[in-house]
Formats: sequence, structure tokens, C-alpha cells
Amino acid sequence: MTMTDLRRGDPTGLHRVLDPAGVLPQAAHRLDTRAELWPDEVRVRVERLNLDAASYRQLERTHTVDGAVDGDAVRQAVLDIVAARGKMQNPVTGSGGMLVGTVEEVGPDSPLGLRVGDRVATLVSLTLTPLVIEDALARWDGRGEQVPCDGYAVLFGRSIAAVLPDDLPAELSLSVMDVCGAPALTARVVAEHAARDGRAPTVTVIGGAGKSGSLSLAAARRAGAGRTIGVVPHQGEAGLLTQAGLADEVVIADARDPIALRDAVAAAGGPADVTVVCVDVPGCEGGAVLATADRGTVVFFSMATSFSAAALGAEGLAADVTMLVGNGYLPGHAAYALDLIREHAGVRGLFERRLEVSA
Repeated sequence: MTMTDLRRGDPTGLHRVLDPAGVLPQAAHRLDTRAELWPDEVRVRVERLNLDAASYRQLERTHTVDGAVDGDAVRQAVLDIVAARGKMQNPVTGSGGMLVGTVEEVGPDSPLGLRVGDRVATLVSLTLTPLVIEDALARWDGRGEQVPCDGYAVLFGRSIAAVLPDDLPAELSLSVMDVCGAPALTARVVAEHAARDGRAPTVTVIGGAGKSGSLSLAAARRAGAGRTIGVVPHQGEAGLLTQAGLADEVVIADARDPIALRDAVAAAGGPADVTVVCVDVPGCEGGAVLATADRGTVVFFSMATSFSAAALGAEGLAADVTMLVGNGYLPGHAAYALDLIREHAGVRGLFERRLEVSA
């Protein structure tokens, strides 16, 4: 079947959905992964996948035996998911990640502005990206979020991809772009609060030493936060975040304990006008609401969030807070996040350490 034999595709990728009919690719159980392109599609030769934190942690926990991660089992689980679904979408967390690769074919009607040979990072989730793995992930030991891979992926007319910058290592760029929606939205919300209230807001980031958390702290400060509070689960991360110099106050608290989290943030200068949730564990909704002042905003940037628990919990607490779901996209979000990495040695150091640990 050639491209000219096919009907015109839908820019959302609807034409790639095999089951069930009529849903968008992210909600589909199975996607069409044929290499032949519809006119507005792009095919990318994949060199590396970046599994999102919530998905990888779930796989890691599931395949840990006597305290040791069974990397072979994690690798096989990813292969099985991709083979069955035609995309990487963890059936437990519903999340996926993103990828880096080189453009190998561009449809004549593609609006993405990409050229054959461009080295790109996709800025749309693997949960909606047709994906074929051709090397059985033989170079991956199953013990880290970044996955060396040979295969191909297909981008739609409404997909997003960014050409990798020349001044940063590809692994670092991929890691940053995986979470680039978080700092961009944090900056927007902080600026809106400052304009509305006429003062510099207090910002709390739960999971402040992680990828999205550290970038969000840097973005909050850049956008005019008056006080930044980073919440971490243990002393090791507290030391790393303190050394990075990203937060005015670093506090240790279990984000799943709502009272402990509320009290820790209050002692550090809260409650917060803006609370950003960047942890990859469930059960943090109530604490985030309690740590936020009336008329404040809670931004959830975790795929482990239960949005029903957040909504019903806020109602039950009579909390007058706005709750936002970080959808991972704002115009210019990739360039903004990469600029933060270039500007803040502390943020870059946290990212590079994470990459070293997972290598």
C-alpha cells in the first residue's frame, strides 16, 4: 500500500486507531503501526525512549524480587506493551513518555516543518505515538527510564517535535523535554497570581528535587515568586536540593500524609499561593490542597494523581482553591525549559546526576 492509495488522514491520528473505533489515539487500545505514511505524517527512526517516571516506577515495583529489580522482566514488559498496543502506554498508569530519533521520511502535507535528517525529540506522549521496536531493546538493562532503542515511530499532523539543540547532550535534552510542560505552566500561573494579587506569591513544589520539580522551582523564581519552598521525602534529596540553590526553604515531608505536609509547608512560610505537585506516587492530593491558601492554585503534574480524589477532597475540606491538570503543552515550552537548564547550574546538576545514576 502506498501513500497515494490511502485516504487523507486526520491530523489527530484518528486514521491510525484500530480498536476501538472512533476514539483518539491516546485512548485507543491498539494503533496501526505500518511504516507507510499518510500525507501529513512523519516517520522517525528511534534511537532512545524516555519512559515517564510514574510508568517506570510502576514497572520497577512490579518486577522487584527480594529487593532487587529484575531488569529482564521490566524490559520484556515494555516489549509486550508495545507489541500488543502499537504504542508505549503502561496499562496501569496510563502514561508513556517520549522519544529521540532522526527523521527518515516526511509526508508532502506535513505541517511540522521537519526535514529528513533532523534529530528530534517528540513533545507528544508515547501513549498516542505509533511505535515499532526492532532490536528487542537489547542494549537496555531495564534499570532506568532512558531506553536505547532501534525502531520507528510515526508523528501526526498535530503532533509536536523539537529539533535537538547542538549545545546540549541528547540524553540531557530528552530528559528536559520529557517534563518541559511543567515549568512553562508554573511560570504562567505564578505570573498570573502576581498580577492578580499585586504581590510576589509563595510557591511550593512537592517533589522539588526531581526533574519537573527542579525546573518548576527555577521557573517560579524566574516568574517572580516571592518565596519558594521545595518539599522532598528524605534527607538525601534535601541535601541535593539545598546544594542546587533552587528553593528558599527545603522541607522534608511525606506528601502522602496531608497533615504532616500542611504543617511542614506552614512552618516554611506557607500556606502557598501556588502548589505544584511533581511526585510520581499516588495519595498526595489532600496534602497539596491543605498546603495551599484560599484562592490559591494547585497544579498537578503527576500521572499518579487521582483527579477524583483531588476534586472530592477539596470539596470535603471546603477549600477554595483552583486545581489545574498540567497537560504537558504550552507554546514555546521546550525552548523555555532548555533555557532554564542553560541558566541554572543547580538544575542542570540535578538532571545530570539523575542521568548518571540511571546509566
